[in-house]
Amino acid sequence: MTADRLLASRHAVNLTAALAAGLLFSTPTLAQPWLDRAQSAEARAKAAVAAMTEDEKLRLVFGFGEPMSGLDKAPADILSPDLRAYVRAHAIKGAAGFVPGIPRLGIPDQTQTDASIGVRVIGLPRTALPSSLATAASFDPAVPRAGGVMIAGEARASGFNELLAGGVNLAREPRNGRNFEYTGEDPLLAGTMAGALIAGIQSTHMVSTLKHYAVNSEERVRTTLDVTISASAMRQSDLLAFEFAYEQGQPASVMCSYNLVNGAWACENDYLLNKVLKQDWGFKGFVMSDWGAVHSTAYAANSGLDQFTGFNGNERPPLAMQPYFAPQPFRAAMAAGQITPQRLDDMAERILWALGSTGALDDPPKVADIDFAASAAVAQKAAEESLVLLKNDGGLLPLKGVKSVAMIGSHADKGVRQGGGSSMVTPVGGSISSTYLPSSPLEALQHELPRASIIYNAGEDIAAATALAARSELAIVFVNQFMTEGVDGKLELSGQQDALVAAVAKANPKTIVVVESGGAVLMPWADQTPAILEAFYPGARGGQAIARILTGKVNPSGRLPISFPASVDQLARPVMAGEGKTFGAPAQVSYDEGAAIGYKWYDLKGYKPLYAFGHGLSFTSFAVSDLKPDLDGGTLKVSFTIKNTGQRAGKGVAQVYIAPADWRAAGWEAPKRLGAFAKADLKPGQRKSFDLVVDPRLLATYEAAGDSWRVRAGAYRVLLGQASDALPLSVDIPLPAMTWSAVHSKP
Repeated sequence: MTADRLLASRHAVNLTAALAAGLLFSTPTLAQPWLDRAQSAEARAKAAVAAMTEDEKLRLVFGFGEPMSGLDKAPADILSPDLRAYVRAHAIKGAAGFVPGIPRLGIPDQTQTDASIGVRVIGLPRTALPSSLATAASFDPAVPRAGGVMIAGEARASGFNELLAGGVNLAREPRNGRNFEYTGEDPLLAGTMAGALIAGIQSTHMVSTLKHYAVNSEERVRTTLDVTISASAMRQSDLLAFEFAYEQGQPASVMCSYNLVNGAWACENDYLLNKVLKQDWGFKGFVMSDWGAVHSTAYAANSGLDQFTGFNGNERPPLAMQPYFAPQPFRAAMAAGQITPQRLDDMAERILWALGSTGALDDPPKVADIDFAASAAVAQKAAEESLVLLKNDGGLLPLKGVKSVAMIGSHADKGVRQGGGSSMVTPVGGSISSTYLPSSPLEALQHELPRASIIYNAGEDIAAATALAARSELAIVFVNQFMTEGVDGKLELSGQQDALVAAVAKANPKTIVVVESGGAVLMPWADQTPAILEAFYPGARGGQAIARILTGKVNPSGRLPISFPASVDQLARPVMAGEGKTFGAPAQVSYDEGAAIGYKWYDLKGYKPLYAFGHGLSFTSFAVSDLKPDLDGGTLKVSFTIKNTGQRAGKGVAQVYIAPADWRAAGWEAPKRLGAFAKADLKPGQRKSFDLVVDPRLLATYEAAGDSWRVRAGAYRVLLGQASDALPLSVDIPLPAMTWSAVHSKP
């Protein structure tokens, strides 16, 4: 029996039993107001909690995770025999997590799966989107939103009602092993794109998380790293990205991270969880822990953690975790007066609000067949919108009339890279390894160029690769950077890849490089190669997307969501805090650069990156014009026009930046900030006008003493262009002094 059929069979048995017992789809009565869809999510949650026993409330705040082999060893006071049997019977094998429901009240189980890129269940084939960093490069929120709808559909058809998605940690550290799961270096772009993904997921009646909250910028020492950073710097950078994502996506859950922030674990950090998230932002949902990120019972609960997730009963690191929210220790803390009954009620109400507000309470997932062709089409379109053409000297691309091509390296004959860790998707159709998806660029290019002779060389023997390149009309070299959860990477390409590119480029001046990476990489050969395509991790149809862009069937429109440094020396910290340390070793880091992340850091220091934030080329050309800023009751509005001035249809990305005349006097962290962006699909000669609003927080500084946002009066310059280093238009506008409470976020 296939994995899908086993899954369907298990859920059919569970559903039949529940229906027989009258536990699901009950007709709401006065005795069951929490099942009345006409009531608000708040009212339903309060009513349900009022009907619960203490045991049932405790059941909601303690979840389980794979591998669950250790649950058999857990003592009965931690995991009762009945609950152990229930978890075994209902949890989806190979999935991330499971929180038992309350059948007596019709409260469903919480079935949890990773992640932002696709449904991850060990051994269960599902569709992988391009990496979140890739879809952020689309500069179009419709792309991640469509991806969110797709992966949520596959998740619901697999029996899940919660997706552990919505990663929005800023790329403060370019070597962070999980940057590919996140959405870039700028708060506005990152928050907008992650928020769109979350909104897409939750539109299908699923709960989505927003993660990893917060300032989680390194992987190797993620469980022990103590981050020192000022409140103002956080609120203007990392937390601002979370705030934008929260407002635009309305996630029902937030997952706290492993690290410490200013001496307190993120999952028991009163400032982050209670003060910022729940008080200032008004978050009504629940905070769940990352797996193994809890360090106490009472302190964590009182600091804002609502649900311990992922307990697996294992005793050995790195899987070991203490069951701090299990019934026995939680009751003991309540008996000692360390946790109030009201706090437990609040925790349970927040979880139930999340289920009710998203529709997960009323519309349970149903195991069903999946239209994988339709899913793959979504993944391919996302890739085609997101790949970034970094360089195209002499118009080498798109390929036309080519007779012979040497394709070299990175298993391009078999597939494309994907990232590692909890985001790794088991692909439909099998794979050559767990880190590659079976979408062959070689086969795809042969399909697009049926008359060309395309010969593949693995690139392991540089002499053989260069000989092939020399006798071919042009060469395409694929290079890759593998990034994964739990490990930080390097900006340098591994092995002999740099030497391979240099040698091939010397043998054939018409050399194109395709980079499959989790983030920024160094390119010592960039001056030697006329064309470079950044493909990131391009997803289930990455090979097809690459081939269609190389041949001009698709006009590239991606823009870099991160800066590519020219050298490691340009980074805020050339040596990472976790470098040379083993996983879990104590570490400290002070983020003295504050909110000056990415292009802001380069501007601040006067560095010229290899490729700037927002950079990306097209096979056509665009021009921006008619820039007009206007102040309307304290709100900065910007209007402009973008026109396709070339000979091909294509999509242009206009970017608006704001720069105070004196950025230091304005209290800013750097000379300019991204204020707005828009993407336009235009035919040759066609133009489109936009009227955009600059969020006032992007003009302001956060004042910790008054928990407020403040804009200092003065002259500000509105800049318009198509990359952070290509801003030909500017108009000055005076802004008045403004101050408003951070509790309401906006004036």
